[in-house]
Amino acid sequence: MALRKTAAVMTMAMMLALPNGLHAAGAVDVSADSFESIDAEHKTIFRGNVIAIRPTDTTKSDEMTITSGDEKQPDGKMKTVTKTVECKGSVTITTKDAVITGDTCDLDVQHDKLVVAGASVTLTQGQTVLKGKQLNVDLKNNHIQMTGGRVNGNFVPN
Repeated sequence: MALRKTAAVMTMAMMLALPNGLHAAGAVDVSADSFESIDAEHKTIFRGNVIAIRPTDTTKSDEMTITSGDEKQPDGKMKTVTKTVECKGSVTITTKDAVITGDTCDLDVQHDKLVVAGASVTLTQGQTVLKGKQLNVDLKNNHIQMTGGRVNGNFVPN
């Protein structure tokens, strides 16, 4: 039962995990060197060469932690929902339109906020490249902000 619950949490997490149309439902294939479920903390942890693939995107990192919780639905039933997704180490998020790289990635699912941080965070769209130390994405409002010191960009029209 715990493994089934964990798999459901992971699927929901990845459905909500990334920007640019990545809220679409779909299957998630996850591979990693190890898997751990900590029910008391509502955490699922994948470690070592983590690769999460959906039809619309791929996320790679050294470690991925999904935190969930139970939420009461309008019909009174309880449902397990994803609260956060955290990736650590060599993070790469690839969509059909963009590639984002950094050292860490934190997704607040409930508030539709994504933060990718590191010594050199890169957002590449086509030939356009934006670099900084922290990429903040408001998924609900399609608002992107690069912060954390000097930001460099090479903008090439499509």
